[in-house]
Amino acid sequence: MSSSSSSSSPSPSSSKKFEYEFGGPIGTSLNIVLLPIVVLLLAHWSRVGYVDVSVIRTVFLPDSIDTRPFWDRLIQSTVLCPSCQQHNNSDGDINHHNHNHNHNHNNNNYLLGQCTALVLGWLLFQVILERCLPCELVEGVPVLGNPNHRLAYRINGHLAFWISLFVSQFGYPYWHEESQSIQFTSFPLQDWLYQHLSEIALVTIGLTMVLSIYLYVDSFVGDKILAHGGNSGIPPYDFFMGRELNPRLWSFDWKVFCELRPGLIGWMLINIACLRQQYIQLGYVTGSMLMINLFQGIYVWDALYQERAILTTMDVTTDGFGFMLVFGDLAWVPFTYSLQARYLVNHDPHLSYLSLAAIFALYIVGYTIFRGANGQKDVFRRDPLDPQVAHLSFLQTKRGTKLLTSGWWGMARKINYTGDWIMGLTWCLVCGFGSIVPYYYAIYFAILLVHRSMRDDQMCQAKYGEDWQTYKQLVPYRFIPGIV
Repeated sequence: MSSSSSSSSPSPSSSKKFEYEFGGPIGTSLNIVLLPIVVLLLAHWSRVGYVDVSVIRTVFLPDSIDTRPFWDRLIQSTVLCPSCQQHNNSDGDINHHNHNHNHNHNNNNYLLGQCTALVLGWLLFQVILERCLPCELVEGVPVLGNPNHRLAYRINGHLAFWISLFVSQFGYPYWHEESQSIQFTSFPLQDWLYQHLSEIALVTIGLTMVLSIYLYVDSFVGDKILAHGGNSGIPPYDFFMGRELNPRLWSFDWKVFCELRPGLIGWMLINIACLRQQYIQLGYVTGSMLMINLFQGIYVWDALYQERAILTTMDVTTDGFGFMLVFGDLAWVPFTYSLQARYLVNHDPHLSYLSLAAIFALYIVGYTIFRGANGQKDVFRRDPLDPQVAHLSFLQTKRGTKLLTSGWWGMARKINYTGDWIMGLTWCLVCGFGSIVPYYYAIYFAILLVHRSMRDDQMCQAKYGEDWQTYKQLVPYRFIPGIV
């Protein structure tokens, strides 16, 4: 055990029995392997419109006539690299086959190299915006409860959001022959973020693995503050959960940067690319496509507009920054949350105006709950005497903190999760009922929120003790008032 572990976080051997999450070392190891596969499968399924398992047989159980090496079958599959060129030896000319084989390999490598450059360029662009744009310097919550240790954060994500959109629409340079000058137009998003989505997802997954390895190794260097949940002493588990609580490169905070900027804004650009592709194919944009771009665009904008609110979330205050969050922020969010927009390009249900209006009304309900609850919580945390929340009742805990027992938070302990899930359900409903593929999000998000609420409950029980039991008696429902 390194000195940082002993000085900054209790070692598992010197404290009470370590409590594993996500299935412990075995479960987290499986997640590291399986989650990237799920991302690539979902990208494929959203393109074909159904749950296609034949690709697994093609790669792992090929026909006898398919003599390609395993790696060739994998890289040329419709899941891993749909745009990579297929090759075969149909004419029996071995020299011609070898020439084509090498040519295809070169093309494949060139395409993946372009995708890698695109992802790295996007990450660098977001880093430049975070470092150079005007910002509000905000202090986070006390690190591990130490009131004398707070980290400063640059809050300018909202401005970065708008500049990113502006550049994507008006920042692509090209040579104008008639005027003999450089002019600017919109980036050809559909040519890359739609046509090569799987390839971009593949290289992004690889980069998340590289970043996760760097963060894990770096957590052993110097006197680092470790996250208790990622300090088990078992490498695969700690790699997944994240050892270091707030890894930084000088003043650059890896965790808060990745939480909101590259993945969330990238998600919105993927949606715009899908909208453009649908327009190219149909000559118009459907109501469902417009609504998914509107709904999810508001979601992304809201997160960046409320950027400082993330500083009080469990991701920032409690969880380490390892593969779980790195992969989730940079790969899972942009490439699976955009699934509905990608599905709608080729499988739009062409819903009636009445159906779209009903879905829009449901979205308003979800957003009202989500934003109302989160906004009320954030105002109360900053200033309990603020006129917006001064009338609310609360439970004064022995720790000195206050737990709201009226308003939105008097209805249910996780009422914001309910609003969040309702919004997510509307994203699925705009895709109709022709396939279960678009409903992956509603299913996955329900599981995620239930699991997350259980984690929150355990942590609050450890944090507040008997006060938490009193609070649960005052606010007995978790998600839906009067029901559950």
